[in-house]
Amino acid sequence: MSTDPPEGLLGRTTPLIITFNEAPNIARTLGRLTWARRIVVIDSGSTDETLAIVARFAQAEVIARPFDSFARQCNFGLEQVRTEWVLSLDADYELSDELVREMAALDPGEASAGYRARFIYRIWGRPLRGALYPPRTVLYRVAAGRYADEGHGHRVSVAGEVRRLDGVIYHDDRKPLARWFDSQRRYAQAEARHLLGAPASQLAWRDRVRRAAWPAPMLVFAYVLLVKGCLLDGWPGWFYALQRLLAEVLIALEVIDQRLAGGGDRSVGPAR
Repeated sequence: MSTDPPEGLLGRTTPLIITFNEAPNIARTLGRLTWARRIVVIDSGSTDETLAIVARFAQAEVIARPFDSFARQCNFGLEQVRTEWVLSLDADYELSDELVREMAALDPGEASAGYRARFIYRIWGRPLRGALYPPRTVLYRVAAGRYADEGHGHRVSVAGEVRRLDGVIYHDDRKPLARWFDSQRRYAQAEARHLLGAPASQLAWRDRVRRAAWPAPMLVFAYVLLVKGCLLDGWPGWFYALQRLLAEVLIALEVIDQRLAGGGDRSVGPAR
């Protein structure tokens, strides 16, 4: 940990991280936060080496809370932050040097309520040319932010102007593939409930395609390989494309299954 006071907005910002069994990732995430005076880690009962790794970082404070939903977990975390600003991170994010320098130079006015960052997706440390991971609002005034659950995930709403950061964040999840499979089954169930429960007019076009079920897996696979350029990334690119294909297949199956089980409209299915 640096003994020098953080510069710019860094000195007014607390990183917030939600954890559960993140031993393969958390050291890399915390290693990019040496500038922080305090790091809030909300843990929901990790049974691997996560807490032992976090304990190596003197400025990290672990607060235990049983998991009920991502949004409630994050909103609880916001209540533990004492600074004006929060940097909300997943446990598999790594800040780039450029982004840290950019934060150190930021001097936001009263109109600025938050900042969104772009991501470079990595597979075992190898960056991809492109991915489906969207920009996220990660840096914002604590008083302006509030989380809500959406499908299998969560989204923060920030009251006020949200600007773009030029520096990027690296996404690099190295948890075992078997755990990814388990997570995707749960995510698919929640995502299907969200897609079928919301009025079609309130869904983005991507989610309307997912709600139709059968087109999404084929379109996503082709889009990732050809448009995003993962075909040129070798095995990491194929790994990511196949992951996204499988994730969409599971969602499509859940949408069809829930529609059939509920006796819903079947007219959106493929022609026989």
